[in-house]
Amino acid sequence: MKDTAEIPIFPLNTVLYPQGVLPLRVFEARYVDMTKSCIGDDEVFGVCLIHEGRETGSPATPEVWGCTARIRHWEVPTPGLFSLITQGERIFCIRERFTTPSGLTRALVQYAAHPDPQPVPARYQPLAQLLEDVAGQIDPRLLPTPLRLDDAAWVAWRLAELLPLAAEDRLRLLQLRDGAAMLALIERHIGSAHAP
Repeated sequence: MKDTAEIPIFPLNTVLYPQGVLPLRVFEARYVDMTKSCIGDDEVFGVCLIHEGRETGSPATPEVWGCTARIRHWEVPTPGLFSLITQGERIFCIRERFTTPSGLTRALVQYAAHPDPQPVPARYQPLAQLLEDVAGQIDPRLLPTPLRLDDAAWVAWRLAELLPLAAEDRLRLLQLRDGAAMLALIERHIGSAHAP
């Protein structure tokens, strides 16, 4: 598997994690063309949190860390509009980027190593239980299956998708490679949210 690739970048006000499910509505011409190309060639695009700018209009400046997204399902409810279900695959860091004449950002990215599988440490078992409880109460299409409640990184990513974390914490989580450290970040957020 290659360590680097050139891919299109979709800057958004969200952070995508590996295996995460991300529904998208695509209507801007540059992203409609990107979507058609990704579907036709079975290619991925990169999702990066916006560093500066907006999701629509002039090209936004993306953060350097992101995650590739693969289109799992698509529909065209009206001409010029795509309704997508995408899923996160690989974390990357942007090394170089440029903007095409259509306003699409493309980048040379370096893929990061996937976190080693690590069981959920005993002190964080309540977080795995919390995720299991929440999973039974939400739309099952919003969570990848099967549930991997014994994988520390997987549990941290899924909780980050469901909890109201600050953008910088979401981005920090994407950069961590140690499952226990990731769960510690989630625990700190939950603790501060319940502090008097």
